[in-house]
Amino acid sequence: MINTNNKTYLIIGGTGGIGRAMVEQLIEATANEQGARAGIRVFATYHNSVPEIEADNLQWLPMDVGSEDSIKQAIEQIKQHSDHLDWVVNCVGLLHTEQAQPEKALRQVETDFFLQNMQINALAGLLIAKHIKPLLAKAARSDEQPAIFATISARVGSISDNQVGGWYSYRMSKAALNMGMKNLSIEWGRALKQTCVVVMQPGTVNTQLSAPFQANVAEGHLFSPAYSADCLLEVLSGMSAAQSGSFVDWAGESIPW
Repeated sequence: MINTNNKTYLIIGGTGGIGRAMVEQLIEATANEQGARAGIRVFATYHNSVPEIEADNLQWLPMDVGSEDSIKQAIEQIKQHSDHLDWVVNCVGLLHTEQAQPEKALRQVETDFFLQNMQINALAGLLIAKHIKPLLAKAARSDEQPAIFATISARVGSISDNQVGGWYSYRMSKAALNMGMKNLSIEWGRALKQTCVVVMQPGTVNTQLSAPFQANVAEGHLFSPAYSADCLLEVLSGMSAAQSGSFVDWAGESIPW
């Protein structure tokens, strides 16, 4: 498990499979670190209702990543309790809804679903970064222990890795996310030195997002949320400022753009 000493975390999408597992693991690690608990804080966001997970150093915040006002309000709440954030991990993503599934062919592409994918998967990350920047700027950090701004992406967002097509809205929104975060890493490389911007592929995880599409997953390749979260946190703990702008998987291996 990662060293959580004296860090302040924000997990966006703390009620989803991976996000919830991250929150639980950070709290567990914190509780196990004798004498360090008071110096560690975890903020986490929910969309609809406050989760039942409680801890002295955990604070839940409402956030709708589809609304810039909601994003801004949540971050303003954080500022009332902390002057900085060391790690921000955005775990929110959209693959399907009750009304729409990923497209198998061009004829299935519909404007509203496409734009919803772009809003949640691509634009939200930029809006979060826009408003979170002052809190990351005040984090105590170094080249080897940088501030972290991480976003969960997907291997299907890799253009060069695309061999089967389909899933237009999801693939294109994740490719757009990847470009946005790459752009951000360049800008923040000048303005927020010693900050690592990274997009991550968590593997195929047993969550509501992947549930309808697990039938063809090879044996041993469907991860539990806890396993994926542990891997991602471990990879992030080893990232340096020089690796800002990376696209990596749950094992820390680079993924082609």
